[in-house]
Amino acid sequence: MMTSTQPHILCEDVVRIFKGEGIEVQALQGLNLTVMPGEMTAVVGASGSGKSTLLTILSGLDRPTAGKAQVAGVDLLGLSRRERSRYQRETVGFIWQQTPRNLLPYLTAAENAALPLAITGRRNPDARVTELLELTGVAHCRDRRPGEMSGGEQQRVALAVALSNQPKVILADEPTGELDERTSAEVLEAMRRVNEELGTTTLIVTHDPTVSGHVKRTVQIRDGRCSTETLRRTGLNNDGDEHLIAEEFAVIDRVGRLQLPQEFMESLDMKDRVRLGLEPDHVRVTPADTRTDSEEAR
Repeated sequence: MMTSTQPHILCEDVVRIFKGEGIEVQALQGLNLTVMPGEMTAVVGASGSGKSTLLTILSGLDRPTAGKAQVAGVDLLGLSRRERSRYQRETVGFIWQQTPRNLLPYLTAAENAALPLAITGRRNPDARVTELLELTGVAHCRDRRPGEMSGGEQQRVALAVALSNQPKVILADEPTGELDERTSAEVLEAMRRVNEELGTTTLIVTHDPTVSGHVKRTVQIRDGRCSTETLRRTGLNNDGDEHLIAEEFAVIDRVGRLQLPQEFMESLDMKDRVRLGLEPDHVRVTPADTRTDSEEAR
């Protein structure tokens, strides 16, 4: 796994505003996100949360209205058309939900994976293609066209295509959105294997919460900002057996704003405002009509 002090994905106070006829929609509202080299992170959110807007910015297909967005040291705000094309060809690899965006239907799996290498003039593409198809578990599809593959095979070939030019970052947009649970798991495990063996930084944007079980870090996005993060690690129980530990954290921005998880607010019927209290080692947050014994005594 790669180690570096410089993030491969850095978003600082990113704002994206869309304007129409008398309408202004703020899709991203000061979003902050950092992904370090070698991390495999899932960004999860409901429709309209801003996750797709974030991905189009990171992919170079759109620009933020304000803020800072960098991928592998490339400043996405100031790219010329030529620089943007080079960035999309060499710095990042893409996996989209729809097969037609990933694979050319008249080419075989091997030919699709070799195409990016041909465009950039790489030598000895056959060896690279064979390596990638084996790594992603679709070597048996080498001579098949997309129409002769299952949905899961198509997405794993798409992963091989995305890796062809040795990008520093893989961006995946709903890569399992059209697959059943078993096939989704196969695709995600292929992505995890690539991440572990090649150290390629991977960002998966999805509405599917089951994706979280395949990554060590999940970032929840809500109302155009990152709201919570869940970090997963392996620990030992009292019997010495390994088990998965998941910890959820609220994301706090530079001015102290945070979003409580929706289920917390609903469970305690928190609306409009909450009562705060500063304790020696934590901040107490309770519904506005709830008082502690000490407060009642005063």
